Amino acid sequence: MRALWLCAWCFPLLASADIYRWTDAQGKVHFSETPPPGAQRVEVKPQVVERDAATREREERTRRFYDARRDESSSDQNRAAQQQAQLNQQCAQWRQELESLSQGGRYFTQDSAGERTYYSDAQIDAARQALSARLAEGCR
Repeated sequence: MRALWLCAWCFPLLASADIYRWTDAQGKVHFSETPPPGAQRVEVKPQVVERDAATREREERTRRFYDARRDESSSDQNRAAQQQAQLNQQCAQWRQELESLSQGGRYFTQDSAGERTYYSDAQIDAARQALSARLAEGCR
């Protein structure tokens, strides 16, 4: 954290470096940050680039394109997260059902008259195998 503060403090000093122009004995012009004797300080102004209407329109189209791609990617990620959450919930339910079947006991369904129809051992084994297959196939 201290290094970050140090960099933030020194950055304006680095950005405001002076540039000097000087000519050597052979007549060659040099530019440097350190002034030799007889060097002239050069004021450097940032170049302002004016963009025409076509360039501005092209930049706007590019910005809209990237915004749309970002939004599309975000919605895809949200959709994938929702699907994963649903799958996790379904897997938890299947694990709970398999654990319940593994504990033993008598399992039944009720018909329309309210009568209980008990599962046979073969039906319970088939349900156990089906749940195990679902868990192995779709759940990690």
